[in-house]
Amino acid sequence: MISKYIDISTPGPDKMTWHHWKFIIKDDDCLFKIINIADACINLDHWPKYFKVSTTVVIPKPNKSSYDNPKAFRPIVLLNTLGKLVEKVIAERLQFIVTSNDFIHLSQLGSLKFKSTADAGIALTHVVRSGWAKGRNTSTLAFDISQFFPLLNHQLLILILMKAGLDPKVMNFFANYLIQKNTKYLWNNLSSPFFKVNVGVGQGSVLSPILSTLYLSPLLYILENRLKNLNIPISILSFVDDDLFIVQNKSFDISNSHLFCSYNILSKLLDSFGLVIEHSKTETFNFSRSQGIFNPPPLNLLPLGGLIL
Repeated sequence: MISKYIDISTPGPDKMTWHHWKFIIKDDDCLFKIINIADACINLDHWPKYFKVSTTVVIPKPNKSSYDNPKAFRPIVLLNTLGKLVEKVIAERLQFIVTSNDFIHLSQLGSLKFKSTADAGIALTHVVRSGWAKGRNTSTLAFDISQFFPLLNHQLLILILMKAGLDPKVMNFFANYLIQKNTKYLWNNLSSPFFKVNVGVGQGSVLSPILSTLYLSPLLYILENRLKNLNIPISILSFVDDDLFIVQNKSFDISNSHLFCSYNILSKLLDSFGLVIEHSKTETFNFSRSQGIFNPPPLNLLPLGGLIL
């Protein structure tokens, strides 16, 4: 279960590394006790305070022209590794349930077992080549959801878990799991006091990937239905907060109109979920078998708050 974790990864406040836990869980009694802790957390609707404490290390992103903007830094959240191990047990069970009942949208390829970036690449390659066989060009619009993990709404997330058919005890557990968290910040040799962190889901958490995937699932179903009702032939690939619209047509102008409408619908839908697109990261990619000069028309997203791409 934890064999893929790096032994020398930086530990959290408990100072325990994965090397220690790999040795500990070789003992079946120890492993069963960890599983019992996970069971008790669910049955008691409680996530211990010990697991809610973290250290956030602030690291500058490389090759930035200026570091006077918070976005030039990357926060790395270090949690107690025993808590992460228990989260791993719960995450495995949660993913099994929501994949068994087909709650996850088919376009979602990120943060799920047996799916990866390679699958996304293979899917896109297949779409492009099948379009070429029909004499169609393929246009894609890649976009990023800004500050995705910190912006997830707790109340909406609990409602989504209920919609996913989870037991009320599981929903009650997550209602407690998401709140009353504390972290201190480390920057070089400077250390802050502890601050309350009661927004979104923590990026260092093992449960965050599956929770964020579940959060987006109903949004993607709604988006798919709206595009279908408007006869907009858009396909979607979703990799957590990095997503892709795909459209095929002989005319790039028609493809651009479909992408524009889809982007507009998506922006409004994300707003209703408390999320927003980071327009500066939106990009278009066009695929054509043309042997001559390839100069597709620009996609103007300025009316939607975006750029001319």
